[in-house]
Amino acid sequence: MKTFSTLKSMSLAALLATSVAFPVMAATPADTFVIARNTADAITLDPAECFEFTGSRIVANLYERLFMFEPDNLTKLVGGIAESYEFAEDGKSITVKLRPGLTFHSGNPVTANDVAYSLSRAVKLDKTPAFIIKQIGWTADNVDSAVTAVDDGTVKIDILADLSPALVLNLLSSSVASIVDMKEVQKHEVDGDMGYAWLKDHSAGSGPYKLKTWKANELVMLDAFSDYRHGEPAMKRVVIRHVAEPSAQRLLLEKGDVDAAMELTSDQLKGLDGNADVAAQQYPKGYLMYLATNMDHPVLSKPEVREALNYIVDYKGMTDTILDGQYKIHQSFWPSGMWAASLDTPYSYNLDKAKALMADAGVEPGTKITIDTLNKSPFKEVAQNVQAALKEVGIDSEIILSDGKTLWPKYRARKHELIVARWGPDYSDPHSNADAFAHNPDNRFEAKLTGKLTWRNAWDASGLTELTNQAAAESDPEKREAIYAELQQKVREDSPFTIMFQAIGTFGQRANVDGFINGVTSDQAYYRTVTKN
Repeated sequence: MKTFSTLKSMSLAALLATSVAFPVMAATPADTFVIARNTADAITLDPAECFEFTGSRIVANLYERLFMFEPDNLTKLVGGIAESYEFAEDGKSITVKLRPGLTFHSGNPVTANDVAYSLSRAVKLDKTPAFIIKQIGWTADNVDSAVTAVDDGTVKIDILADLSPALVLNLLSSSVASIVDMKEVQKHEVDGDMGYAWLKDHSAGSGPYKLKTWKANELVMLDAFSDYRHGEPAMKRVVIRHVAEPSAQRLLLEKGDVDAAMELTSDQLKGLDGNADVAAQQYPKGYLMYLATNMDHPVLSKPEVREALNYIVDYKGMTDTILDGQYKIHQSFWPSGMWAASLDTPYSYNLDKAKALMADAGVEPGTKITIDTLNKSPFKEVAQNVQAALKEVGIDSEIILSDGKTLWPKYRARKHELIVARWGPDYSDPHSNADAFAHNPDNRFEAKLTGKLTWRNAWDASGLTELTNQAAAESDPEKREAIYAELQQKVREDSPFTIMFQAIGTFGQRANVDGFINGVTSDQAYYRTVTKN
């Protein structure tokens, strides 16, 4: 049986019990962590539905999961709510013992029934991220019998698909597998919606923070949970202010109105040099920026056109200028710095080759397309660069800028033509991105596999879907790694995706702030470790 050690409790010295007011402030209070961020992509804070970067970072601080990555080691999966676990000899089930004495924000105890309810709820609601745990073979019809409470502190989880044990644990560490307070959620259930309407802008977790306020495109306010299992966080309150423009973020940071500014451009970060009150920070980040073509489009779906797109991207030019210090060239679907990542970069800027491929495809000069992307830097600048290159090879394009609330539903409805988008892993296993970029078991529109980029782009991923299944079921690490290398190569060579860049996490932070830890995946942001000097 695998047993997890309990992490050492955090120091709680100097905690103050006073509440704070917002937004009137000359400087941030000593027990409050204030972040400037563009939160326009936030749609919901229900962990069964949340699939956006801003929301994922917040949800990660509101809820816990059976298995998690802790801030002291972001590469080692450990128990969250789970104290220990044991796989059956045939690998088809796991028995999980819960840590005793845990409570939700409401004061309700964390029980095995809450775990069963939470996983069942996510599957039955079947929102976009549900596909992650449905890979375990769960459906709305079988999940109640597949995840059962043996007693208050023990859960039995049946694995109904061929998956390696390591992959199963990683799936259960994803945001959609967050454990919600069953009694609290059921109190707010309306017409059998399992609390769906209420949980969009409320919280019912056992994480270090509870949601106090969310005003879309204005602010998110979190309050510390005094009974959190690692102890009450030093920062009694976290405030995330919606500040769309990086220049405004920098101004607030330098004035001391915020403690961290998350989306400063490279020039703005360099501009902090010489200011002793602020500093530029970096961390490894798994976000990828890519072009994707809708395979329903009569021109963009042609193989020669898709290949040409690999050569119209000015990879080096953009990383040397508009992306300086914030992105690096990366052309495979699994980010560098993670196990099984391919570092091959076979494509470079070559308009002559792109023109020849367009001619081979019979693309008429003046062909018109649209390019969708986010209305924020650096996406709009990258789209403009792509637009200029397309013009050189005979395609006229119109850029459509949208916020996340508009762009992502459009993308998930297959209503785009060419899109400049981003993607981050949902969990730390290459299957996370293989499932998005190389797996599509049902390409029919009515299948609505909106969590898969293959489906969103109407690409059937023939042959690669089967290879992805093979990798997921393989228990031998060396054989798995070889399959993922083959998958990455095949997606590079013939797919709707031109993967261009991998993000380097950068932000500005006040000098008196310490312990703000960020990781590779979109939900690895830890507010509970923050302190101020």
